[in-house]
Amino acid sequence: MSQPDELIIEPRSGKPADACLIILHGLGADGHDFEPLVPALPLPDDVNVRCILPHAPRLPVTINGGMVMPAWYDIKEMSLDRQIDEPQLMASAERIQALMRAQIAQGIDSRRIILAGFSQGGAVAYQAALSFESPLAGLLALSTYFATPDSIEISDANRDLPIEVHHGSFDPVVPESLGKAGFEKVKSLGYPARYRRYPMAHALCPQQIADIGRWLAERLAR
Repeated sequence: MSQPDELIIEPRSGKPADACLIILHGLGADGHDFEPLVPALPLPDDVNVRCILPHAPRLPVTINGGMVMPAWYDIKEMSLDRQIDEPQLMASAERIQALMRAQIAQGIDSRRIILAGFSQGGAVAYQAALSFESPLAGLLALSTYFATPDSIEISDANRDLPIEVHHGSFDPVVPESLGKAGFEKVKSLGYPARYRRYPMAHALCPQQIADIGRWLAERLAR
């Protein structure tokens, strides 16, 4: 059932969902930001995936002069290391984990749940997926960074989680070096991760959408 803090798009086939894709938006946006992506994904007709696009809470954001806006957590300093409010990030990750548990309770196998996140949402996705107690189908990290590599408690259930990392080579918001650092970190931890680079800024591009569709089809194939 859809709640005010999330947008739910049921399978385009009209059949009951047997898989779930959760996409977390970036700072200042909301779940509708990725709504156009869902019908654009080139998924096979037999993949009955429910897409859930949660809305972040509205928080004052330090780097934006304390302006209140949709944010998964506060960013206190726009340094390369991204000084953030980690308790807020953890709270957001726990909320997403509760959402995944709700999908499992509705009959979706955890191994058919994929978590994706763009920019700030990607940092939450790293935390939520790698510490989740049930095995997931995959993690998609888009134009983002791994904000909690030194504090995360990795779940044994997701030690082999496939991770797909995408980043733009002209990203002025989240430098590509941060995306690569997150990729190298999960590779060093033994995860089967792949890095894709696109000639774009802080956005998505058509080639990337095609690649995402193929990756989702691979992860959710029966």
